[in-house]
Amino acid sequence: MSHADFVHLRVHTAYSLSEGTIKIADLIKLCQGDAMPAVGVTDSCNMFGALEFSLAAAGAGVQPILGCQIVVERVDIDEAFGAHGVKPPGDKLVLLAQNETGYGNLLKLTSKGYVESEDGTHQVTLEDVIRHSDGVIALTGGPEGAVGRLLADGQLQKARGMVEQLREAFPGRLYVELMRHGLEIERRIEDDMVQLAYDFDVPLVATNDVYFADADMHQAHDVLLCIAGGNHVSEEDRRHLTPDHRFRTAAEMRALFADLPEAVDNTMVIARRCAFMPGVRDPILPAFPMPDGYTEADYLIKQAQDGLENRLAKIYDEAMDDAARESLATPYRERLKFELDVIIGMGFPGYFLIVADFIQWSKNHDIPVGPGRGSGAGSVVAWALTITDLDPLRFGLLFERFLNPERVSMPDFDIDFCQDRRDEVIRYVQNKYGDDRVAQIITFGKLQARAAIRDVGRVLGMPYGQVDRISKLVPFNPANPPTLTEALEQEPQLREMRDGDETVKHLLDIAIKLEGLFRHASTHAAGVVIGDRPLNELLPMYRDPRSETMATQFSMKYTELAGLVKFDFLGLKTLTVLDRAVKLLADRGVIIDLPSVPLDDPLTFEMLGRGDATGVFQLESSGMRDVLVKMQPDAFEDLIALVALYRPGPMDNIPTYIDCKHGRKEPDYLHPALEGILKETFGVMIYQEQVMQIAQTLSGFSLGAADLLRRAMG
Repeated sequence: MSHADFVHLRVHTAYSLSEGTIKIADLIKLCQGDAMPAVGVTDSCNMFGALEFSLAAAGAGVQPILGCQIVVERVDIDEAFGAHGVKPPGDKLVLLAQNETGYGNLLKLTSKGYVESEDGTHQVTLEDVIRHSDGVIALTGGPEGAVGRLLADGQLQKARGMVEQLREAFPGRLYVELMRHGLEIERRIEDDMVQLAYDFDVPLVATNDVYFADADMHQAHDVLLCIAGGNHVSEEDRRHLTPDHRFRTAAEMRALFADLPEAVDNTMVIARRCAFMPGVRDPILPAFPMPDGYTEADYLIKQAQDGLENRLAKIYDEAMDDAARESLATPYRERLKFELDVIIGMGFPGYFLIVADFIQWSKNHDIPVGPGRGSGAGSVVAWALTITDLDPLRFGLLFERFLNPERVSMPDFDIDFCQDRRDEVIRYVQNKYGDDRVAQIITFGKLQARAAIRDVGRVLGMPYGQVDRISKLVPFNPANPPTLTEALEQEPQLREMRDGDETVKHLLDIAIKLEGLFRHASTHAAGVVIGDRPLNELLPMYRDPRSETMATQFSMKYTELAGLVKFDFLGLKTLTVLDRAVKLLADRGVIIDLPSVPLDDPLTFEMLGRGDATGVFQLESSGMRDVLVKMQPDAFEDLIALVALYRPGPMDNIPTYIDCKHGRKEPDYLHPALEGILKETFGVMIYQEQVMQIAQTLSGFSLGAADLLRRAMG
């Protein structure tokens, strides 16, 4: 099948926040539908979707062209602007990565625009552009570029000077960009743009500034621009685009530029010149500072062995003789050796040392750290290094659920810190490894159904009360918000309002088109990455205006695919409350050592059995307190089971657990071989460890293979 003879080089995806509306998967389908062999994504001032786009496009047989529409600070700010103290808008310049060097330069440029921009405009200087021009193809930016703006202002000589500067910065890699969206300014400057191209022997290229898929999306996109700008659609003095800022077909572009076929031909030339596609990297970790004479593996073994002996010393009974102590210690030492062999064999000793280091620093500086949760609590090495404070053997936790020797994947500790002092730990890591090598991870907020209705209603000028009533008809479910389409299926009253009022129908039609688009960027609540080099050499960087710490421009999935390893620094209010409570008690002369609090205190279980759990972490909801009264827990294992069961789906088993616990029903173990596995939970399969042990017992699976089965079950 022959391919089209034009490719789009200037597409704004949904990652051009509150500006573009095309999701990457939809963009690729558009290319495939028109047989376009390649496409360029040039989101506004960012490369949020670069790796996602590269992987998705390449996987679908479409060549990805990585780029960005940057904003360059004007070099001709006149005295009038300065007198008013207003910085004029910058000039747009489209940059495309020709090769790996060019891609790296785009990473640095877009990072600079976010990390160093103090006014939120993300502008870079022309000097920045020139410094990072190697391996980059530049398009002049159309009417909103420096050349187009100067021509529109009648400053032909300055426009000529700008072309000359850009030609020197991008020798053989500059194209004069022509657009035809039906705008008066495009018609006014086109002849001069063409003449400049001929005068300076710079090739022409035809582009369409794509923001939405088709003309049917134009009105919804116009509403999106109003939402972003705080305007009403009725206002004239605001940003407008035309229906032609869509994904035109190759045939349409050929016909549109029939008088300048070389400008269309050059889109294919540029596509052939841009051959670089970033891919997936193996995990990258910084080198952990080692004492002389040690490798990371040697040092991990020493630290883990020493740490385990310290742990064992605290659980030995004074009455134990040497034989009894050896008998108790042997399973721990064997498990430690097994885990160390796996960790070192998979190349992760540095990861454990890094985590143990910042946790130990936190504890040394009186920053409360959680005892451990998630699969990481199943590691004896983590317990020995004081990463966790839970004895995995005592609670029957499996290492393979955390780090499977039959499936190579990064370990991932969920680490809780005092909410008020979490930032101190991140600052320690930054000081140790370098500010430019540590970052948080970006996250993107989407426009959900209720918010879409409110925002669209506002910019359409509809009465607030009416919009409020409509939005409240969308079922409220924060854990799994319904889409507007689902809400219309579920709520007859919402359908009636839509069918009985054209204004409401218009509102909902637009809201459905905008729902699910990215609305804003912020930082992930926990994720932090640490690199072995400046991070802007690996991926583009972002700075949340509300944080001093840099963040990646890639979301968590693509940050990890770019090679960076995530460390979770979770801020937990409960740790802060407990710390304050302990200090307040100390002021009264009551000394409490939380790790030494017994887990079998009868008075505590009596309190919980009365449902007196207000303020108790994970037990304070009214539903949970009701179950506590019915269960009458008398063992720590009951509380573990309850926290695991009290969630949608598993909670259907709570009555069975309670009835079996109190002898009102006989446990059903399903098979005699499973009694030992399910006896503690009265025949109810609650834990992932139980799933793995059952697969091992009934089918002869190794625990590694059993973990693969568990993962496949979801």
